[in-house]
Amino acid sequence: MRFINFLRTRSKLTLGLLGVALVLVLALGVYFLPPVHARLAWRVDELRSKIVYFFNPPHEAVFQPSEQSLLGTIVAQTMQAYQTPAPPTRTPAPVETTGPTVEPTATSTPLPTTFELTGIKYEDQHGRNNYCGPANFSMALNYWGWNGNRDVIGQALMPGNNIGKDGRVGNSDKNVMPYELQDFIIQHVPGMTALIRYGGDVDVLHRLVASGFPVVVEKGIYEKDMNGNVSWMGHYAFVTGYDDSTQEFIYQDTYHPEGAPPGPNRRISYEQFIDGWRAFDYIFIVVYPYDHEAQVLTLLGDHADENWAARHALDIAENEVNTLTGVNQYFAWFNQGTSHVALTEYADAASAYDQAFQLYADLPGDEALRPYRMMWYQTGPYRSYFFSGRYMDVVNLANSTFKTISSPILEESLYWRAQAEYMLGDTKSAVADYRAALAIHPGWEPATLALQDLGVVP
Repeated sequence: MRFINFLRTRSKLTLGLLGVALVLVLALGVYFLPPVHARLAWRVDELRSKIVYFFNPPHEAVFQPSEQSLLGTIVAQTMQAYQTPAPPTRTPAPVETTGPTVEPTATSTPLPTTFELTGIKYEDQHGRNNYCGPANFSMALNYWGWNGNRDVIGQALMPGNNIGKDGRVGNSDKNVMPYELQDFIIQHVPGMTALIRYGGDVDVLHRLVASGFPVVVEKGIYEKDMNGNVSWMGHYAFVTGYDDSTQEFIYQDTYHPEGAPPGPNRRISYEQFIDGWRAFDYIFIVVYPYDHEAQVLTLLGDHADENWAARHALDIAENEVNTLTGVNQYFAWFNQGTSHVALTEYADAASAYDQAFQLYADLPGDEALRPYRMMWYQTGPYRSYFFSGRYMDVVNLANSTFKTISSPILEESLYWRAQAEYMLGDTKSAVADYRAALAIHPGWEPATLALQDLGVVP
């Protein structure tokens, strides 16, 4: 009798387990139905990220650079002027001409104390992931009469984030670099170009905007992220006006969280603006028609010279290193490195980045303070260490960077790790990383060319 009862109990348990398995299979099948998957997939990704970040807090990831070797010093000295294998930032010039030959000098015409551009077609980044780049540059192009929108740029530069056949918005590309946006404009928007400079200031923004040239800047902000935590992140902003009477810039903010002021024509104090701009070496990008280039160069004054602008940014950073503290001093050291990279002074850049990363390690381990996403947006440290012969530092920095993100979906970090792995003799790992970068960003030229150079089909 006991044996029979045991068999009955076991049968019920087996049937129960089979029932649970069947429910799970059915649930999985329903989840992958396009209408359901489109609505729930991002929630599943968000839950996954929260779990990963809970067990591996991103702000606790710290990179410790090794000391530069004698070999690295020799390599750096011989490669100082060597061009990086990644796509260079191009100086915009129309294909059909060699460009204007004007002598760039800043205008002496008095500027209005208050000015705001009209004709701005506002776009936000909502409904897409990490779309502040496409949205801001779409606004910049539309100002000059372009007929596209954020998705035209996004489909070209962030194919991993586009809407799939299942209706789901992708999330496999966290950022678009300024040079990528510049290249898109030069190559795909007839009659238009873009210019990138470091070391910007309030005066140069005033001159450009007041003369009809809105400016895109990249800056840091502290906002609530998808995990509900206030933390630092990079963000583009489209500057379209200013008000000296209130000491404020007027800008278009594509990212406006619930409860925040509307994104169009938002105001920000000069002080707060500069405080966020510092994190990106005061970079600014001017989008304009080819036939306006002479005017832009005149308005830029000394900034028209790319090397002067980088050297000016270096001077600013060196001053701020000695006058700022805490996270702002970290940004200043990082900017020193970025400016040196722009000047192809890689050994000096590596030394400055070493100081920056040491300061980062000494910052309080607070998610709201430590800018752990810094390497999501900037690649200067990779370049400086690589061209200083410090290949293991490149690998270790990439590995540390991947600890700040829920999955390794930073194609630039994968690319530079692959570059270093190849130099260390690990071609197999390099090929795997190049292919991983292409999985994130299909068709990405740097990884595609790198594989072709190795004789490998992308």
